[in-house]
Amino acid sequence: MQTDIDPRSLIGRKAFDRAGTKIGTIDEVYLDDATGVPEWAAVRTGLFSRDAFVPLEPSELVDGALRVPFERALIKDAPDFGVGRHLSPEQELQLYHHYGLEVGPSARPTPDRDFGKVAGTEEP
Repeated sequence: MQTDIDPRSLIGRKAFDRAGTKIGTIDEVYLDDATGVPEWAAVRTGLFSRDAFVPLEPSELVDGALRVPFERALIKDAPDFGVGRHLSPEQELQLYHHYGLEVGPSARPTPDRDFGKVAGTEEP
């Protein structure tokens, strides 16, 4: 997908699977921690359903809608991590495996050395 697209402009757009079947509407966009590039979209799959995470690469923006190159059934079966929270490297790894994608560098689990530290504080 184009990386110069403002992620906020994706919210509210429709998403379709590889056959052109509507999946739902994009609720949130998740950025890569290291690069800031949009990496995942959470798509609301129905009125009483949940959000499904879909990869923005290799998806395409076509005629104002997101075209996801996977079947709707695979998308609806994606791991459910809830929305509004940060995706951990382990969760991203699960999503990469679910979609059969090559694992990106930001999805490889690394120890979180900053866990529990307050931003702006320095160790002596």
